[in-house]
Amino acid sequence: MKFELTILGSSSATPVFNRNPSAQLLNCNEKFYLIDCGEGTQQQLIKFGIKASKIDTIFISHLHGDHYFGLIGLISTMHLNGRIKPLYVYGPAALKDILDIQFKYSDTVLRFELVFNPVVADEPRVIFQNQDVVVETIIMNHRIPCTGFKFSEKKRLRKVIADKLEQAGIAQEYYPLLKKGLDLTLPGGRFIKNSDYTVDSDAPKSYCYCSDTLADGSYLESLRNCTVLYHEATFLHELLERANTTHHSTALQAAEIAGEVGAGRLIIGHFSSRYKVLLPLLEEAKGKFHSTELALEGHTYSI
Repeated sequence: MKFELTILGSSSATPVFNRNPSAQLLNCNEKFYLIDCGEGTQQQLIKFGIKASKIDTIFISHLHGDHYFGLIGLISTMHLNGRIKPLYVYGPAALKDILDIQFKYSDTVLRFELVFNPVVADEPRVIFQNQDVVVETIIMNHRIPCTGFKFSEKKRLRKVIADKLEQAGIAQEYYPLLKKGLDLTLPGGRFIKNSDYTVDSDAPKSYCYCSDTLADGSYLESLRNCTVLYHEATFLHELLERANTTHHSTALQAAEIAGEVGAGRLIIGHFSSRYKVLLPLLEEAKGKFHSTELALEGHTYSI
C-alpha cells in the first residue's frame, strides 16, 4: 500500500520567503488526506502538481490561523470548479461556525455536501477509519485546544504464493480464505495448511503528526513505536524560554521525544520565521536523534 507524505507548508505563524504555513498531504493507498491548511495551501497544491479534487478528507489541528486560514479558499475553489462529491472535515467545533459565517456573508451555497465532524481535544480517540487506515487524535498542550493525528495502516491480508498454489492444483476460489489465514479441507478430504501457501503481509506502519505543543511528555503514549514522527520544532533550544511561553517545542526537544517513544524516523517542521537557514535546527535535532529530516516543502517522504 502506498503510504507517503508530501509537505506543503513548514513555517510557523507567518509565511516567509520560500516557506508557507502548515499543511501536509498524506497519500494512503491513493486516498488523499490534507492535514492542516495554512494560508497559501492552494498555491502549493498547484505548484507541486497535486489536484485538490483528489482530497476527500481534511484534518485541522486547532484554530490558530497558520493552521487553517487557507481552508475557506480551498473549499471555495472546489465549489467553483464544480465539485459534487462530499468533503469531510475534522476539526474543532468552532471551525464549523467560522465556515458557516464565511459562506453566509459571501452568499455561497456549496455544490457539494460539506460533512463536518467536530474533534474534542480531551483524550485520544479514534475519529476516522476506512479499509486502509485508522486515525486517532493526539492531545497536544498548546495555548488553545489542539490535537495531533496518528494515522495507522490496517493490517493487510496474507499474501498467497500463486505459483505454488497453481502447481498444487488449488482453485482460485479458495484464495480469499487462504488470505484470511485459514487452513482448508478440500472436497475429497485433502488438507491445505495455510502457512505452506501464504506469507504474512508487511507489518502496519504509522505516521504521527504533532502540530503545536509544549514538549511536556503528556502525549508520549500516543506516539510509541510510530514509523515516522512529525514534530513541530519552532525554535532552537537556546530559545527554550520563548518556546515554553508560547507553548511550542525546540528542535532538541523534538529529537528527545522521538528517541523516547522509539520512533523510526523524525521530521521536524513549523519553523519560526526568524530562521532563514534551517541547518542549525537539523543539526541540533540530529545530535540527539540521528534519523531526523527537515520538513522541506514539495518533498515527499515514504512512510
